[in-house]
Amino acid sequence: MIGQGLTFEAHAIGAVYRTLGRTVSETDIVTFVNLCGFTEPLFMDMEYVARESVFKRRAAPGALTFALSEGLIMQTGLIHGTGMAYLGGEIRVVAPVLEGDTLRVEVEVADKRETKKADRGIVTYRHRVLNQRDELVLEGRIQRMIRRHAGP
Repeated sequence: MIGQGLTFEAHAIGAVYRTLGRTVSETDIVTFVNLCGFTEPLFMDMEYVARESVFKRRAAPGALTFALSEGLIMQTGLIHGTGMAYLGGEIRVVAPVLEGDTLRVEVEVADKRETKKADRGIVTYRHRVLNQRDELVLEGRIQRMIRRHAGP
C-alpha cells in the first residue's frame, strides 16, 4: 500500500504497480448480478450452466471483473487523495473469469498531460488484469484526472 496517492508530478511514465490478489467467490457474483440486474441464465441458473455453458462453473460478468480490478487498484493507495475523477477509457474483456479465480492487476503509467488548470493533470494508465495462471482476462487504457502538487 502506497498510503498517500501519487500526485500528477510523481507519476513516472513507464512505472508499473501491482495489486494484491483477490479470489472471486460465488457470493461476489450472485450479489453483483442481483444488485445490477444481470439476470441472464449464464449468471443465475446453475442447471442452465451445467447444460448449456462451455464453462460448467458460475461465470462473472465482465463488468464485475472491471469493478473488482478497480477496487484492487484503490487498495494500493496509488490515487488515494489525489484522484479527482475517472474520465473513462477503453476496456476489453479477453477471457472469462469464473468462480474461484484469483485476480490481480498490473497498472502501468502509459501517458500524462497537463491541463489548463494548474491544480490537475490527466494520467493515462494501462491496466492488465491477470488470473492465478497469469492469463490476461481484461485489459484497458484508463484516464483519470490527478491532483497536482500544491505549494511553492
